[in-house]
Amino acid sequence: MATNATMIAGRYRLERRLGVGGMSTVHLAFDERLERPVAIKLLAEHLADDPTFVSRFRREALSAARLVHPNIVQVFDFGFDDRQHQHFIVMEHVPGYSCAELLRDRGRLDVEQAVEVVGQGCRGLDYAHRNGVVHRDVKPGNLLVSEAEVVKLADFGIARATDQSSITQVGSVLGTAAYLAPEQARGEEAGPLADLYSLGVVTYQLLSGRLPYEATSLSELALKQQREAPPPLDHLNPDIPPALSRAVAQALALDKVQRPRDAMVFAEALRAGLHGITRPPADAATSQLGTKAATRVLGRRGEPTAATRVARQEPPVQERGSARVPPRAASAPPVQQPSRVQRADEYVVPPPRRRGRRAARRLTMFLLLLAVFAAAVIIAVVIATGTSSTAVHFRNDVQGVLNQLQQLVHQYTK
Repeated sequence: MATNATMIAGRYRLERRLGVGGMSTVHLAFDERLERPVAIKLLAEHLADDPTFVSRFRREALSAARLVHPNIVQVFDFGFDDRQHQHFIVMEHVPGYSCAELLRDRGRLDVEQAVEVVGQGCRGLDYAHRNGVVHRDVKPGNLLVSEAEVVKLADFGIARATDQSSITQVGSVLGTAAYLAPEQARGEEAGPLADLYSLGVVTYQLLSGRLPYEATSLSELALKQQREAPPPLDHLNPDIPPALSRAVAQALALDKVQRPRDAMVFAEALRAGLHGITRPPADAATSQLGTKAATRVLGRRGEPTAATRVARQEPPVQERGSARVPPRAASAPPVQQPSRVQRADEYVVPPPRRRGRRAARRLTMFLLLLAVFAAAVIIAVVIATGTSSTAVHFRNDVQGVLNQLQQLVHQYTK
């Protein structure tokens, strides 16, 4: 076991132990070459005998060393110490506490503090994901809060290096089972959305002081995830807005498609939920309606719809004499007016042209009848001056004709 006088790689002097895990021990050390404090993680000795781990560890340590971000613990160096027969990783020292220590001492964090801690963790995860690095072991112990309230994610690449190792890390797996995404528990390849699930579990625990699922094995965890949903956060802690509770529940979705699209979307949902605002997923409308269905309703570009086809019908050709006159071209396509059902008691005004023609015909008929009436009156007056019986009989006939003409005139002048 290393002591305060132990040197690693001839330059890192171990001073005191900071923590112990299932596969590593973390020490505070002093870099005598650069004269600065560092944190050095000594991996378990049995890992050095696993060639699969050694290969993956070097590859993943190189990827983690390229991540330079304010919310990620910087990796300075890594290697193998022949004297100690141990793999080591040298990282920046973050004076402060891990979220695991804060949960142990406080039980849970204030709502605003928890959202701030997770929001900074989201920024670190987003940067790593955009650079092709998946953490695969997000848990409170790997979220460090410095004395300046800066949150840094630690242990990038280490979990992935041990994931496919031939050595079975029973203690490590059981210790982090509650933070594993369902696809990880099924043995599937874990991607960025698996990290979001794990961060959702951490958020749930920071806000409530408990895990969404209490399990001691992967099989028990999988059964609980399928059979029951975790209690809503706003039921466990009345200080949590329901919108914030829903944002965390979305990150805990068993189907990874239902989780936030990326870490920054999750951070924005948390900040909005803190103020009581629920933000739906960016692809919510697309996932529910479907882009293909919407395309079928609207029709292909350039294809006229039913309304367009009716509006574009050509008007009939008007004839003038023997020549066919084409319709006058319109400056703009006609607009189809919406149809309306006529009520039974509604009077429809005829078009002005047809109404004028009817009035002209009635006036002509009236003048004609008036002329006939005038002629009949004249004849009746002449005959009325006569005294013969024939004249008297004729007056009676004329009087009948006049009465009929008067009725006819009265009928057409209504």
